[in-house]
Amino acid sequence: MTVEEIKQTISTEDKGKNVQEPLKPFTLEILKLIKDSQQQHGLRHGDYQRYRGYCSRRIRRLRKVLKIPQGDRRHFKKRDVSETHIIHPKADERYLHIYLVLTERCWAYAMQLRQESNTEQRKKFHLVQKLRKACVYALQLEELCKLERCDARTKLESQAYAAWIQGTLEFELHLWMKATENLKKAQVIYEKLASTLPEDDQLPYKQRVEEIAPSLRYCAYNIGDEKAVDLLELKSQGVLENFETLVAQTKEKTTEVLHEIQWFGVKVPVIIERVRLFLIGIEGLDESLKKAEDAQAKIKILEDLFIDLRDIISLAREGARNEKRNQVLLSYLLSIRVERTSQRNLLLVQQTRRAQDCVRLLDIIIQQTNELAQNDDIKNDGKAQKYYNEQISAYKILRLFYLAKTQIAQKKWREAAALYDLTEKASKSKLPATCFPELEKLLNHVKENVEIEKAKAQANFVLEKEDENVTIVPQKVYKSKKPLIERLDDFREEPQLLTKNPNLVSLPTNMEPIPVKPLFYDLALNFVEFPDLSEKLEGTQKSKQAAGISGFVKGLWGWGKK
Repeated sequence: MTVEEIKQTISTEDKGKNVQEPLKPFTLEILKLIKDSQQQHGLRHGDYQRYRGYCSRRIRRLRKVLKIPQGDRRHFKKRDVSETHIIHPKADERYLHIYLVLTERCWAYAMQLRQESNTEQRKKFHLVQKLRKACVYALQLEELCKLERCDARTKLESQAYAAWIQGTLEFELHLWMKATENLKKAQVIYEKLASTLPEDDQLPYKQRVEEIAPSLRYCAYNIGDEKAVDLLELKSQGVLENFETLVAQTKEKTTEVLHEIQWFGVKVPVIIERVRLFLIGIEGLDESLKKAEDAQAKIKILEDLFIDLRDIISLAREGARNEKRNQVLLSYLLSIRVERTSQRNLLLVQQTRRAQDCVRLLDIIIQQTNELAQNDDIKNDGKAQKYYNEQISAYKILRLFYLAKTQIAQKKWREAAALYDLTEKASKSKLPATCFPELEKLLNHVKENVEIEKAKAQANFVLEKEDENVTIVPQKVYKSKKPLIERLDDFREEPQLLTKNPNLVSLPTNMEPIPVKPLFYDLALNFVEFPDLSEKLEGTQKSKQAAGISGFVKGLWGWGKK
């Protein structure tokens, strides 16, 4: 049945019922859907094989539920999702999920092959084939989403997703111009979508925009716009796989090969090829740090540099055992490590809140700089000694400032005021002519705040002295064993009530005697009238009195004895 026949059938049914029901539009949140699936099925740990298996099972379940299987167990008969399925009144939006999951399966397979291609180069061809297949499925999904049945958001998301897949393929094929066009298209659409959605739903779109940015800068670099990209930054973001080879190819096109470096008054010959490539690669390190977004990004670039520098220093140390001129090169590389470590520590000082940690970091910087200044190759160079002495003086100013803060934390106002005074006097001296931007920023912060902090410390010291000089009138201290609840009408100042164990109430309470509870209640006893027995009581009293006199007489004369 063709599309026109289905449309005619639907129109005849509507005419028969004289009721035209609007079709329910499809809304497919592609990026949110695939991000949730990826996080739940392996990609949180980079397991692309597990995610690919999930996609295969998902496709099988979708085809079974939607009743579009591709043959039976013995025979295969291809059945694609077409426009017919989408425009049907009883259609399900899960028809669109089939092409989406097919694309994700091919993309996941390609990413798995990329991980394996580090050891097996032939798998790169398989990778490209899988990305081509993913592009075909993504374009089919985009065509289906262009139908009127899908809403505007679904159309935009499908266009962005197809452009991203296409750009990924062209990036692998080194088609830089086409990759830039498609990736830029996807980035713009995702930015617009993020701006129109509520704040809770914007996160996956912003993450995708950030993921695309490094690839765009790398494409711009390969096209020829070298100002738009930074190799060190791309390396820290994981875009560049073979950094040293790329640097060598770039420098061969632009400048002559580096053979010698001037370090103060010492000429450093660069003989080892790998060391030469490393020194060429870090020429733009300061520019890379300026372009970094925040302090954490700068620290990441420097830490990546330390990883490479460790291998380069070990290589230069082996070379120094064989040739003496490599000893100067080793000293130069060690100076780079010390200076960049100091720069990294200064960035940590900016982020650290505890003054004690800042003092510890500055102690490390001062110690390493002192050791570097005593290097045999530059020990007698006046320019080098002046440079490092200025650096050490600046670090000592910072150390005094943060040491005063540690005294404030312990409420030692006098010592803090004295340290701030020393810091203020030292900060009036001339700053180093050449220093890191981080050091200059911290020194300016000290100059702006040292007077204020000094005044605060002095004020607190004076207040503390006044508190000590105040004469306290001794008051009579009352001690009572009675708890407070028994003497509420009697006011007394008792320091014991302000302690952790005040005598407020006696617990447990004292035992008090109470009448025993009767077994039975005699309710009739209150209404019983007893007879008057007073006469009988008087008669018994007289008889008892007479018997008492006769007994006395008998006892007196001896009568009545047995």
